Amino acid sequence: MSAKNQRWLGYGACALAGCLWGTGFYFGKLALREMGVGHMVLYRFLFASIGMLPILLTSGRRTGPRWTPREIWTLLLASALGIPIQFLLQFKGLSMTTVSHASLMVGTMPVLLALGATLFAGERLDWLGWLALAGSTVGAALIVLGGRTAEVTGGPTLAGDLLVVLSLTIALGWILINKNLVERHSPLTVTAYGILSGTAMIVAWVIAVNGPPPFAKVSLTAWLALAGSGILCTSMTTALWNWGIHHVPASRAGVFLNIEPALGSWLGVQLLGDKLGPFAWIGGGLILAAAVTLTARGHDFDPEVLLE
Repeated sequence: MSAKNQRWLGYGACALAGCLWGTGFYFGKLALREMGVGHMVLYRFLFASIGMLPILLTSGRRTGPRWTPREIWTLLLASALGIPIQFLLQFKGLSMTTVSHASLMVGTMPVLLALGATLFAGERLDWLGWLALAGSTVGAALIVLGGRTAEVTGGPTLAGDLLVVLSLTIALGWILINKNLVERHSPLTVTAYGILSGTAMIVAWVIAVNGPPPFAKVSLTAWLALAGSGILCTSMTTALWNWGIHHVPASRAGVFLNIEPALGSWLGVQLLGDKLGPFAWIGGGLILAAAVTLTARGHDFDPEVLLE
């Protein structure tokens, strides 16, 4: 296969990953109709772990550097932050707000990555980068203020929007902690081990706090939503993104991260009847414009370990 064809396939893989990530909140909202947040996240990552098994079997045949005890503890810390803590907070926020509001908040992630790289990795933002950061912050504030009260049951709320933002901040810590690991080990292997260890933590926590998850009374729609969020939105997107990012420049592939908030908010409006007020439309526009501004330009941080 020619380099040109591989490059186009790489763009296609990143675009498809962005589209699948964009359906994550929609699938989550469907499952939350029949179970609590803890059980929904547990099932999501049980399905994601199944999707990661082929990756582990493949990576197990390769020789690579041995994992040191310090790296194992780093992986466990990153997994605790990135999976049980981040996702339980994020989907608790989703249960209190709308898919559209939650999806637009995810648009702040490329900006948070740039800020994290500036504060903790010694990178610099120029004036346009700081302007994009300010615009994204204003956009998030407008969305949050627009969801201060819910006019109808299931509408956006201030608490729900803020929990989603908090989960994204924790996700930033997860990515930065993983940075050293993916420099020495395969990003796909690090992600697979992280998902499996994080899933084990979720199982222990959720069963201890919420009890055994429901099974017999779960509808086919909910099972399909759970399988889609775990296999399509987690394990498959990881494989697609990591393959694509190795065939195209990261600075260009990062633009496809912006498909997630755009598609997620559209699904919320079209399929779930979400209503976006004027503040939310303006705020979402500011967030997406800031994200495109930062990801369309060259940068040094690599978002290849980012998961929805």
